[in-house]
Amino acid sequence: MAKKVVATLKTPGGKDWAKVIRAVKSEKTGAYTFREEMVPVDKVQDYLATGVK
Repeated sequence: MAKKVVATLKTPGGKDWAKVIRAVKSEKTGAYTFREEMVPVDKVQDYLATGVK
């Protein structure tokens, strides 16, 4: 997966995006999983404040 992200960031306009990794707790098991998402740089703080979509 890292190769795809790196290749995407090398294209023009690719530096306007940030990869956000968030730990999400499962309600059933209580275990944490990690959710990765590409978010526009200017929306990162809003994304982290609002929670999981």
